[in-house]
Amino acid sequence: MEHKDCIFCKIINGELPSAKVFEDEHVYAFLDISQVTKGHTLVIPKTHTKNIYETPEDVAKELFAKVPLIANAIKKTYQPLGMNLVNNNEPIADQTVFHLHLHLIPRYGDEDGFKSNWTSHSDEYSADNLQEIAKEIKQHIR
Repeated sequence: MEHKDCIFCKIINGELPSAKVFEDEHVYAFLDISQVTKGHTLVIPKTHTKNIYETPEDVAKELFAKVPLIANAIKKTYQPLGMNLVNNNEPIADQTVFHLHLHLIPRYGDEDGFKSNWTSHSDEYSADNLQEIAKEIKQHIR
């Protein structure tokens, strides 16, 4: 199922160009035009789904099953020191294209252009607090 105004659906359908890395019946992977680092690749389901919240389990299964294959191809090609996998959901989390996509960002060193920066709040949560949070989340897992 495609969405007519979605840039990624247009790429899948060949209406817009891409530097394709991988394609099968369910998944399409191509280089991100921003190339935060060399080899920065987007992995997307061919089924249009807005974000992780709206993604059916079968679509996620096919998508995530291909990530190690593509990540290892990038690793063999460019020998990065590591790799970040990034997925943004909703504008507050910097999602700008509303078709689920995973960024595979090879890491070459501290000054390679990618920064992942967050503040730990571990001193604000006791072991009991963490157990309560886990309990609350578990209540919503089917």
